[in-house]
Amino acid sequence: MTWAPESWRGLPIQQQPTYDDPEAVEAALAQVRALPPLVHAGEVDHLKAQLARVARGEAFLLQGGDCAERFVDCARKPIEAKLKILLQMSLVLTWGARIPVVRVARMAGQYAKPRSRPTEVVDGFGEVHSYRGDHVNGHHPSERRPDPRRLVDAYFHSAATLNYARALLDGGFADLREAEHWDLGFVREAERRAAYQDMTDRILDALDFVRVTGVEDPSLHSVDLWSSHEGLLLAWEEAQTFPVGDKFYNLGAHLLWIGDRTRQVDGAHVEYFRGIANPIGVKCGPSMAPDELLHLLDKLDPEREPGRVTLITRYGADKAGELLPGHIRAIQREGREVVWSSDPMHGNTVSTTNGYKTRNFDRILDELRVVFEVHRAEGSHLGGVHFELTGNDVTECTGGPQGLGELDLVSAYETFCDPRLNYAQSLEMAFLIARRLQGER
Repeated sequence: MTWAPESWRGLPIQQQPTYDDPEAVEAALAQVRALPPLVHAGEVDHLKAQLARVARGEAFLLQGGDCAERFVDCARKPIEAKLKILLQMSLVLTWGARIPVVRVARMAGQYAKPRSRPTEVVDGFGEVHSYRGDHVNGHHPSERRPDPRRLVDAYFHSAATLNYARALLDGGFADLREAEHWDLGFVREAERRAAYQDMTDRILDALDFVRVTGVEDPSLHSVDLWSSHEGLLLAWEEAQTFPVGDKFYNLGAHLLWIGDRTRQVDGAHVEYFRGIANPIGVKCGPSMAPDELLHLLDKLDPEREPGRVTLITRYGADKAGELLPGHIRAIQREGREVVWSSDPMHGNTVSTTNGYKTRNFDRILDELRVVFEVHRAEGSHLGGVHFELTGNDVTECTGGPQGLGELDLVSAYETFCDPRLNYAQSLEMAFLIARRLQGER
């Protein structure tokens, strides 16, 4: 069937807001369509080539950022904090495991979120629309009605975020030591602290050597960091889709992914995604049967293009060992080459007795450990990780190097959706992954 950016319309669709004024929606989308693209098609192709290297085991994918960005976070300090933790994690992985790292941020567009229910009851307000992210509505109960003006607001916040992020990254790795210190105070055990300090010293000494000797390595003078978000609001994604040569590109982000709730083979999201030239991710949860996965790939990647598809598994620590082998064997049976990435966050979400949604650091690590072991046992390899994280010192996930417990959550619980790893937890996770990769290589 011939594809067009609007081919998805009329097909079964999930997780879309209901607006009161369709004409206002179309007017907002027309404004978005008329604005300049946020990224360039050449950048998209460059990322796809890097992901092809990841699929071959020649690089490692680090994807991370907020569960749901907020418009208020389009500011200097929040953007700097996100870039700082992603760069520091990538340095740890690069120099600790001796492997190039492809950095993809959940950033500059991750403003919409799927929800379990379309409405909820809030004390004092009755039944209101669920918060679907700043792309759709506000978090305060009085702002829950979907607002078409936010479709335009999302574009400008994405553009401003990308603009500042690119300006910060022009300095490359060599500026990192001067701009930010390495805070390892969260490491309590002396043995681990010594090991992490040694790795950190080696990283920073190498950067100093490059700076002093004047080695001309372009990779150290500019830093690639790609934008990504869940392609959820299809009308907005369509408005960001442009023909370039004989292909169509979504130029609102470098990489987009299909969520676990919207990956129906005959649904609107898969129909839209099959036609764009961007690299795409597919979330694979416990309900994904191996045959369904193959049907999805036949539709999304019939040409088996290198770097095209990243499979982001999200099972939960207790189910990964049972479910991942079937998915790996299905891919191997068909002779496909994909990027295997692990999202150890979503399958390990729990609610505390005092009503907080949280994730435990050890459970997240348990799923990663199982995934590494299964890939090795099946003759495959884990090519990347996908985290919801922040560079701020929030208290949203328990455990980790600071030993956070349920009672600590109240002190700095800032997320409006899902809990994120904080700065210390994220950096420790990078050290642990680097040690694992180092051992496997």
